[in-house]
Amino acid sequence: MDDFVVRAMLAGIGLALVSGPLGCFVVWRRMAYFGDTMSHSALLGVALAFLLNINLMLGVLAVTISVSLFLLILQKRGSLSTDALLGLLSHSALALGMVLIAFMSTVRFDLLSLLFGDILAVGKVDIITIYATAAVILGLMYFLWRPLLASTVNRELAEAEGYNPDLTQLVFMVMMAAVIAIAMKIVGVLLITALLIIPAATARWFAKTPEQMAIASSIIGVVSVVLGLEGSLQFDSASGPSIVVASLCLFVLSLFASSLVNRVLHVDRKR
Repeated sequence: MDDFVVRAMLAGIGLALVSGPLGCFVVWRRMAYFGDTMSHSALLGVALAFLLNINLMLGVLAVTISVSLFLLILQKRGSLSTDALLGLLSHSALALGMVLIAFMSTVRFDLLSLLFGDILAVGKVDIITIYATAAVILGLMYFLWRPLLASTVNRELAEAEGYNPDLTQLVFMVMMAAVIAIAMKIVGVLLITALLIIPAATARWFAKTPEQMAIASSIIGVVSVVLGLEGSLQFDSASGPSIVVASLCLFVLSLFASSLVNRVLHVDRKR
């Protein structure tokens, strides 16, 4: 196997391990649109990073965290519904990023790579960054698992147990921003949310506890990366979309599998 394929596999697996449990909270909290908003704002982060001549991931991280904080402030005011605010921020950030890119005529952008990722171009430094970020996020999730779970189930219950839902929400948004920053090069701006949601939605059919769902989601994400990259190499298709398609195929298979299991159980109960 070529070195660039091995690097791509390692990078994808690192991303899948951390996006699995984080994606579960996105599904449980019904925050798919928030994930889209964060991923769309990543393009603005890329444009600002080139404009200010700073590290690409730092630019994306700064913008996505800023958008998250701005969303929290606007939510506190209560003048608009959350979905309206997310729509406003999502499309505004994406449009601003595209306009900034158009103005920077001296800088050459590979828009397809930004939008759909280029995992085969991942280097050793990128892999180190991905695994270091993943380790920090997974460590935070380990210590904040109960507060995150409690505030997801019921905000008042979380407060009664002595947790701070606002702080938990802020930390969760920062973790989302960090995952989007490291995922952008792998699956691109437009497909990041899919990698967060689809494995978690697939795991939901089989898991009986939140912990089982988080672990299963990571495993499904890893399998999606391996199958997607294999398919990309075999059919000469774009790597990022191929990973998402592989994840979708696993989701569809899980639907048939769960339906078959339910039918078998239904027949057994009749007997």
